[in-house]
Amino acid sequence: MPALSFLDTTFAVRWSRHTSDEVVPSIEAALADAQAAVHAIATRDLATLTYENTFLALERATETLNYAWGKVTHLQSVADSPALRDAHNAMLPAVSAFFAGIPLNASLWDRLKTFAATPAAAALTGIHRRHIDETVEEFRQAGADLSDDRRARLEALQTELAEITQKYGENVLDATNAWELVVTDPERLRGLPAHAVAAARRGAEAKGLGSSEKPAWRFTLHMPSQEPVMTYADDESLRQEIWTAATAVGALPPHDNAALVQKILALRDEKARLLGKPHFADLVLARRMAGGGQRALDFIDDMRGRAHAAFVRECAELEEFKARKTGGTRSTLKAWEVGYWAEKLRRERYDFDDELLRPYLPMDRVIKGLFELAGRVFGLVINESPAGKVEVWHPEVKFYDLHDAGGRHLGSFYADWHPRESKRGGAWMGYLVTGGPQPDGSRAPHLGYICGNLTPPAEGKPALLAHDEVETIFHEFGHLLHHLLGEVEIKSLNGVNVAWDFVELPSQIMENWCWERESLDLFARHHETGTTIPGDIFQKMTAAKNFRSACATIRQVQFARMDLLLHMRASEFGTGDIEAHARALVADCIIPTEPPARTIVKRFGHLFSDPVGYAAGYYSYKWAEVLDADAFTRFKHEGVFSPKVGADFVEHILSKGNSHEPAELYRRFMGRDPDISALLIRSGLAPVA
Repeated sequence: MPALSFLDTTFAVRWSRHTSDEVVPSIEAALADAQAAVHAIATRDLATLTYENTFLALERATETLNYAWGKVTHLQSVADSPALRDAHNAMLPAVSAFFAGIPLNASLWDRLKTFAATPAAAALTGIHRRHIDETVEEFRQAGADLSDDRRARLEALQTELAEITQKYGENVLDATNAWELVVTDPERLRGLPAHAVAAARRGAEAKGLGSSEKPAWRFTLHMPSQEPVMTYADDESLRQEIWTAATAVGALPPHDNAALVQKILALRDEKARLLGKPHFADLVLARRMAGGGQRALDFIDDMRGRAHAAFVRECAELEEFKARKTGGTRSTLKAWEVGYWAEKLRRERYDFDDELLRPYLPMDRVIKGLFELAGRVFGLVINESPAGKVEVWHPEVKFYDLHDAGGRHLGSFYADWHPRESKRGGAWMGYLVTGGPQPDGSRAPHLGYICGNLTPPAEGKPALLAHDEVETIFHEFGHLLHHLLGEVEIKSLNGVNVAWDFVELPSQIMENWCWERESLDLFARHHETGTTIPGDIFQKMTAAKNFRSACATIRQVQFARMDLLLHMRASEFGTGDIEAHARALVADCIIPTEPPARTIVKRFGHLFSDPVGYAAGYYSYKWAEVLDADAFTRFKHEGVFSPKVGADFVEHILSKGNSHEPAELYRRFMGRDPDISALLIRSGLAPVA
């Protein structure tokens, strides 16, 4: 019988063999092996315990299952199908129950505790001491010290959480894909950029809609389709239709997530109380930089206080601008007018249109320039594998190898950038293989991937990106580097396996290079002429950078505050209208519109499509912005291409994973604690010192 495909450890994955019918037998086999490995540790004679046969053995016990299940969940994100979804959901309860049960295995915990208290454990130093400490704390936080009955209840609710958060994510994806708007009147397209019109026509043709004599244009709720309409379309009814559909994702049968949100909050709250915490925020933040829900909330409320006056002012000036341009009296904007009139105001104030940048941001040049920047700053060499040499899960996917300047193969990665109906929305990074230092002194390469839903190529033209899409590529590449450059021999402590309010530092710092003239010239070149962005456009672009930055800041505050308060006060939201409850928590952080804008509580995948995910942790984006703005001041002072600063960032941040406390790693790189003023200055919310 041939080997089960999801257990195949060939480094360049043979995706064509990873079919839905292989999921169940592969995961069942991996699960059985993992269960046997854990059982062997849990039944070991207490007199024979060593670091090797306890903590290191546990580290190895789940490697195969993690790898196989990681491929399943990845494929469901990029190549979803009914058969794959069914296979995934068939195994999800067993996999979730197994992982939830590890720290609740009393015999296993007894072996770990027993060895951790020995002189041999006390003698361990460095990464191995960190491994013991982190594992012990992880077990305690997960309920290892619970009584049998409470432990059984915790296992049951963890399994239920896995199932209903999966359903929440499916509802968002299915609701997004279920909606389309087909336009046949070209007058409704006035104001839209040419690339958006062309993409809508291609989308219609792909569905067999329209003809050369009677063309049609198809719009969807995927961001490359939705965003240009909300920003540029002169036809208000077109914007209203798309706004109405977008805000209804996750809110209407058969994809209504309201009851699921309430159930998820209740289960998380019960989990926290079982584990001795007053609420879920304190549970998940105990081992993060913030330390607890109240400190995270205080941080977010501080940001709100610093930006709120400017936020109110920006909202008022937009209303005044519309009144002036239309000859009417000032009034509250409609919810689908905000993006449209904001773009009009920005153009008038700065004579700048984001679309001016698109011809200078062809994806192939952006990627090439990003790789050159990685070479200059971090000493890396990145080469694309020839088409067909390495299997991919879709023809658009590319495969790359990454080496250091000395020729060491540090890792490889896949890149999948354009939207498909079988692919979830957003942008993300993930990993398949964790390599790094090996016991024999060698180093194995890592394997990861980066995915997005960016503007696809048009006929005869490359994919021409918006500037914020370029930032997305740089952001996800930063996460990828965190994984690929990891030099931590304990895999569970490598790369992005760090505190969630620290994990965004490597990604967000990369976005800074999207605004520097020197780095822009590496990748921002006209797709036809190869010329760099003209000086006057660059000046307008940077002048407009902080346009409505208070609104952008308060929007992030809104998401983070809603997240924290939902999880700190979960018992208040078990009944009633969850949208009304969520809105009441953040009403002063929402741009005033008529009708009132809705929150994203029913389509907030970061919070509710994973048993934990960013739940009670969305503040991490702003927290890490403080870190990245401050850390980038070193590059600004010593040179944006400084190989010395780049090497320090690799040494102290990118290569270290969770081998040390994040605050300590930050101090090693900067020589001090972070300073919030760098972010306030960068955002235009405080004067330059």
